Amino acid sequence: MKKNAATLEGTWQLNYISGPRIAFNGLYPDKKPTISFDLKENKVSGNNSCNQYFGTLKVDGNKINFKDAKMGMTMMACPGNGEQTYMKTLEQIDSYSISDDGKTLNFIMGDIALMRFEKTNN
Repeated sequence: MKKNAATLEGTWQLNYISGPRIAFNGLYPDKKPTISFDLKENKVSGNNSCNQYFGTLKVDGNKINFKDAKMGMTMMACPGNGEQTYMKTLEQIDSYSISDDGKTLNFIMGDIALMRFEKTNN
């Protein structure tokens, strides 16, 4: 079992979000949200489909907390609800899991996966 394959480190692109009645591609027609983890610097950052966001990585085992990450954000005006949906859902997440091959990241609330990301190559 390769332990280092399944790590948060790096950049992930959202490919599923639970909740909204709007289809995923309708929510994010131009740009899908991303999230990047820098484990050395203990930072989280990304793009919520419109604005850049950044904060402190709060992770303990498979528990993760974005509500207390003191997120900052750029302030461009954004059409649609994709940005708000993404940031609100992020705040509900309390744990994560990564597939054995290290390519899929699930963000979970309780025992329900609310968001799914796939690893990007950069």
